[in-house]
Amino acid sequence: MSLTPPPLLVALTFLPLVGALVLLALPSARTALLRQVALATTLATAGVAAIVWRDYGGESNAFEVAAHWFTLPGSGIDVQFMLGLDGLSFLMCVFTALLMPIVMLSAYGHIEHRVKEFLVWMLVMETGMLGVFLSMDLALFYCFWELSLVPLYFVLGIWGGERRLYATLKFFLYTLAGSLLMLVAVIWLVYAAKTSGRITQASDLSKLTDFAGGLPSSTQAWLFFAFAIAFAIKVPLLPFHTWLPDAHTEAPTAGSVVLAGVLLKMGTYGLLRFCIGLFPDAAARFAPLFMALGAIGIAYGALLAMAQNDIKRLIACSSVSHLGYVVLGLFALTAAGVRGAVLQMVNHGVSTGLLFLLVGMIYERRHTRSLDHYGGVAKSMPVFAVCFVIAVLSSVGLPGLNGFVGEYMILAGSFEASPLWAIVGTSGLVLGAIYLLSATRRLLLGPIVHRENATLSDLNTRELVLLAPLLVLTVWIGVRPADFLGRCEPSLDAAISRAQAARVIVAGAADAAPADAPRALVAGPTDSVPADAPRALVAGGAR
Repeated sequence: MSLTPPPLLVALTFLPLVGALVLLALPSARTALLRQVALATTLATAGVAAIVWRDYGGESNAFEVAAHWFTLPGSGIDVQFMLGLDGLSFLMCVFTALLMPIVMLSAYGHIEHRVKEFLVWMLVMETGMLGVFLSMDLALFYCFWELSLVPLYFVLGIWGGERRLYATLKFFLYTLAGSLLMLVAVIWLVYAAKTSGRITQASDLSKLTDFAGGLPSSTQAWLFFAFAIAFAIKVPLLPFHTWLPDAHTEAPTAGSVVLAGVLLKMGTYGLLRFCIGLFPDAAARFAPLFMALGAIGIAYGALLAMAQNDIKRLIACSSVSHLGYVVLGLFALTAAGVRGAVLQMVNHGVSTGLLFLLVGMIYERRHTRSLDHYGGVAKSMPVFAVCFVIAVLSSVGLPGLNGFVGEYMILAGSFEASPLWAIVGTSGLVLGAIYLLSATRRLLLGPIVHRENATLSDLNTRELVLLAPLLVLTVWIGVRPADFLGRCEPSLDAAISRAQAARVIVAGAADAAPADAPRALVAGPTDSVPADAPRALVAGGAR
């Protein structure tokens, strides 16, 4: 294992937490100073992420760092503080660091009470989210997973809307149920790995990959669903989606942006890293079920969005639909599907983050989210209207913008695995255009019926600055997606290879084919799966 001094990933993960501790030492009355320190902390973290973006070339152990953490007495189980970066987490890790300064800057407009506590919780949340994407130890992953959820509970409960207590309780109960189920699976898997005598570091993900993949199919199935339900709640995947519209509607703008941009992707990341990564046989066996749930969720979420009059709730329901594409692509277990799903994780954060920011900006001026109270806003806010249309077209999947690339790859990859569910998923493109363009017409176009809309001020410099990075990403990803997927390919290829080999075996084709048929099938005619493919899956490609 390579240890890079200074440990870049440690700095990336814990800079926000250090900033939170600094904020705790500052007086609560110094609101301007508190905001400046929080913004500077997130900008410094983004700067470290920029170094990672520049230097990471796809090698699995380029920034890997590990140290002993603690031992469970009498069990012989050692838990390590192990961080690592690979193609499965690279994009989401960098995007998280980029998004948080935008979130902090957006809070200037609507967080006016208990500012210190809000900023502290947001920085703690950033450390938790980055830790989730960088953890290479199963126990450490669970700790960061829980750490990222606690701040959102307080952000919803303290700074949310009128029904914040209901939304907070619902969020808490859903996530608690999933977390406890995952904890049971984590404990069982670690102890089983240790007592088997086959591996020494029982919670090391790179070592657990071979062990978990060799478990009996019935055991894999139970563990797979224990993890999958926890991650499905987080996505959220149908039928675990009902907490999300309430949470988004009641959350402050900054909370909605970070929830849509990053926190929901922890669920899809978990499905890829753990459900598909650790239990490929079970993933292949139950892939049709999850493709069906993803495709139905696309259509159902779109229909929910069409029924909304609250613009923020409409965007929240659209997340159910758009994240259905990610699940559909992941469980297609094809090269195009998985690549498209990974890219779409970022795309959804960009386009939906833009929409929530813009809705928050107009809400600060108008103090209503009902579409019935708008109309003709483009006349008084032309710059806002242009930005909103770009965000809508990105979410709809207009060619040339980011949404098109991810959705096209997902649908092409899923059609290869199941034409039926790919066709059902395609319905989301039509329905998405209907509800998003209809909302755009009601918000921006037509005559100004309500006189309050005639005097609305257009976007100011601060608002344009925080929108600019996401607008640039919208076009950049749409025009040059290879800039983002290129360095992820070694890890993604290993993940796809292992999952497709398992699908061949599950389908019964392995018995009739030559011994190396699965390897040849998934690796292509000129390539071969590396001997350490399981390690590459967890740690990021060929070593």
